[in-house]
Amino acid sequence: MPGRILERHVGGNTTYARTLASGLRDRGIHVSAMRYMGNPVGTLALETAQAWAPAAPDQVLHYVADTGPLISTRSPSVVTVHGVASKWVEGVRKPRAERVWRARVGAAIRRTDRTITVSESSADDIADVFGVDRESISVILHGIDCAKFIQPRTLSKEIAEKVPDEYLLYVGNIEPRKNLVELVESMSRGPLADVGMPLLIAGKPAWDAEESMAAITASDHVRYLGFVSEDDKIALMQRCTAFVFPSKYEGFGFPVLEAMAAGAPVITSQRGALLEVAGPAMVTADIDRDSIALAVAAALSDNEWLTNARKRGRAWASTFSWDKSVEAHVEVYRSVVNR
Repeated sequence: MPGRILERHVGGNTTYARTLASGLRDRGIHVSAMRYMGNPVGTLALETAQAWAPAAPDQVLHYVADTGPLISTRSPSVVTVHGVASKWVEGVRKPRAERVWRARVGAAIRRTDRTITVSESSADDIADVFGVDRESISVILHGIDCAKFIQPRTLSKEIAEKVPDEYLLYVGNIEPRKNLVELVESMSRGPLADVGMPLLIAGKPAWDAEESMAAITASDHVRYLGFVSEDDKIALMQRCTAFVFPSKYEGFGFPVLEAMAAGAPVITSQRGALLEVAGPAMVTADIDRDSIALAVAAALSDNEWLTNARKRGRAWASTFSWDKSVEAHVEVYRSVVNR
């Protein structure tokens, strides 16, 4: 697996790669990292050299984060493509960076023996954008460590001072894809403004965050907590009245499952893979501010739904197992070795 993912923290891709590597080691499978050089050019050169190296018995090269080598591999190989956000959301990358990304991902798909992705919707997008046979893509869902989110957590003193008894919660990066401008504006729309419950936002600015941050800081209905620790994140999810995540696109949607595992009622959009992972969540009719306001207000007015959603959400999240995910990866590895 690429050291550029295993040895650095680059969000959900790192969580996926490290959890997969740990699960493989638990099964007695040796996992090694392709050397990370600290810069893209040197790292790409080393990964390409690894691809050209003679195949060792039962060795599989797994490129775990979209891109792969510049040449076809001599060992059996697999690439995981996590989604194609740019099909649905403008500005994910600058135009030149998007062209390079698509060229690199397309090459990785052609030069490896099998493509893995994390949801049915992502598989459909990959087949469409890169012109590959849908049957050549294996869909393997992520898992969730439910025990980690069920264990009661205490807010740190710094965060606890900013948190009211009742609140709505968003946790995630601050970026256009997350639809935060519409979420923030929904808080001042009729049915939701009448409720008067604040929205807490926890996360760090990512790409093109200026418009979202401007909306957050200008709103009287929002409290921005900044980046929070893992313990505080879980504690916030456990205590919130509802977790709101009306994203424009998700290749999978970890935050939705994490919130459910923590016992939070969830309101989300139906974009990308979110409808697949939403389960008992309340789904917005659309992702504009009025649709979000209507859905959240409806959820908050339905005490029976709020109570049941906490139980049903935890039960749903528990069906997403890392053990099943790792075992499905092993089956893919076996299939490419035995070709």
